[in-house]
Amino acid sequence: MTGSSTGDEALERLRSLHAGGRLAAEYPGLHRLLAPLGAGDPALAKAGRLLARLDPEDVLAHRPDTPAVSVAVTGSGTLGALAPSLCAEFARHGLLPRLAVADYDTWQVDLRDPAGVPHAPETDLALVLLDASVVFDRLPAVWSAADAVEAVAATGAEIEALVRGFLSGSRATLVLNTLPLTRLYTHRLVDLRSRAALGAAWHGLNSRLLGLGAESERVVVLDLDVLLAEGGPLCDPRLAAYAGEELGEELLARVAREVGHLARALTGRTRKVLVLDLDNTLWDGVLGEDGAEGIAARTTLRGEAFGRVQRLARQLGSQGVLLAVCSKNDRGPVLEVLRDHPDMQLREADFVAVQADWAPKNKGLEEIAERLGLGLDSFVFADDSAFETGLVAAALPQVAVVPLGAEPALAPGLLLADGWFDTLELTEADRERTARYRVEAARSDLREAATSVEEYLRQLGVRVSVDRAHLGDVGRLAQLTQRTNQFNLTTQRLTAAEVRSMTEDPARLVLTVRSSDRFGDDGVVGALFARRGQGGLRVENLLLSCRVLGRGIERAVVAAALDHAKAEGLAEVTASYRATSRNHRVADFWPSVDFAPVDGPQENGRQDSLTFRHPLDRPLELPEHVRLDVGF
Repeated sequence: MTGSSTGDEALERLRSLHAGGRLAAEYPGLHRLLAPLGAGDPALAKAGRLLARLDPEDVLAHRPDTPAVSVAVTGSGTLGALAPSLCAEFARHGLLPRLAVADYDTWQVDLRDPAGVPHAPETDLALVLLDASVVFDRLPAVWSAADAVEAVAATGAEIEALVRGFLSGSRATLVLNTLPLTRLYTHRLVDLRSRAALGAAWHGLNSRLLGLGAESERVVVLDLDVLLAEGGPLCDPRLAAYAGEELGEELLARVAREVGHLARALTGRTRKVLVLDLDNTLWDGVLGEDGAEGIAARTTLRGEAFGRVQRLARQLGSQGVLLAVCSKNDRGPVLEVLRDHPDMQLREADFVAVQADWAPKNKGLEEIAERLGLGLDSFVFADDSAFETGLVAAALPQVAVVPLGAEPALAPGLLLADGWFDTLELTEADRERTARYRVEAARSDLREAATSVEEYLRQLGVRVSVDRAHLGDVGRLAQLTQRTNQFNLTTQRLTAAEVRSMTEDPARLVLTVRSSDRFGDDGVVGALFARRGQGGLRVENLLLSCRVLGRGIERAVVAAALDHAKAEGLAEVTASYRATSRNHRVADFWPSVDFAPVDGPQENGRQDSLTFRHPLDRPLELPEHVRLDVGF
């Protein structure tokens, strides 16, 4: 099997960078080379083997703002093929893996022992990859179905106990997998009733494992049956027999891809907007040439394939993915089709923006981003035209591009292949996102009609509510830490379990920020995390959703925190700003709210971290257009 021309070009470029000693320095740009490579492209595997030689510390020495994720790997078999695949997949998303791989078949010890690799305090992801041997190694040389059913139950109980113990002593997110059952084991039983009993017990074990992922936000369980359904073997029988490689290289590459998506979600890189072309993307035909009566998305054989694309987009939209159109068409006919065409399963109300004109599509995407108030790094663009996807990829490298090609039946798989919208937990705020952005469009209209920014804000009537975080806020606050990048003063990513622990700590102050105005309630749009100590309040992080920036909300939150510290008899409030590649716009925030820089060593000795102090000698004035409600 040979690689694609794109893969060969990417590999040649990587080798050139490596030979020239520039691979570490150029690491942040590698995602442009590797992102187009699909799962199973041999060039991606070769790239991973090259990247696995790279020392993460060399990358950070050249590019200290590269987001690094510490990954501990353990399991029941030989997992040597996993590291190169993880290196390739993380690089595809601009992430840097710090890998620690445990010894062969030490997973029980690693999960149980506080000194084990997965328990290290810096570990973000702990991968525990298991295979059927964890059950069958418990059995005697000659076994019955009853023996196997008993071993299955014992294995499930052991894994559950190890997982619960691990979660109580580690901050990492734990990644497990379901256990594939193969003919090699089932057909050792010659009677069909025994096979059925073993199969039923085995499905129960996998259901038990998946249940661990459903009940804990810090456990993710990869369903290997889903990955194996894509085709390809579980393993190479020769490597399984001679080297203990029970999970093969091809399957481990798919596991690595899923782990890459998870790491992207943990580091706040989940995409929010899916921008779709129309002609030969959402319907069969070209509207400008065939007219509304000549396009199809349901009533013809080929049209039904486009209908599947629409159903998928609508499903994503129901879960908070913002849908938008960017099409080279006249706007009037496009809106008529979206409103009235009988084949359409997506209607105008399903989209937060419809950009239909004859400008280059990269310009259209920029206009949509400006109207929504979102960064282009939250966009995914899908089009059947290789010219258009190539143009957007070249002009806007921060946009994720999905070339759909000419076969619509393949489009749903291509849209889902990279899990661009995967998130750790879906919240009510996610489900309401489309409605909120439609309201944002109304705010945009008011802004354009106002004669000045001050008049616009006065007419808007901003109301800010600041209160202590409650249990029901935990999921949303964790999500904000993971997804918010522009107004995120220290970019500290937190899991729901960590947020819950902070809310229960009497030495900490965790505040939720809600906002509303004449157009409606925006819900929880921000958070403040602080710690009391040594006569002062230390703000560990302040973050605010980018969709509400520019309304004075952040100033109101700081005013509430200062008033609280003063009322508690504290002497000062200190706060930090840690620079990242995406929060530069708030570098001067603390001075803008009367905090003065503190000279001397910075927090944790970091050179990219600045500390500021407010002596509580005066209150912070609120903007005239903001009404503040403090509930703590």
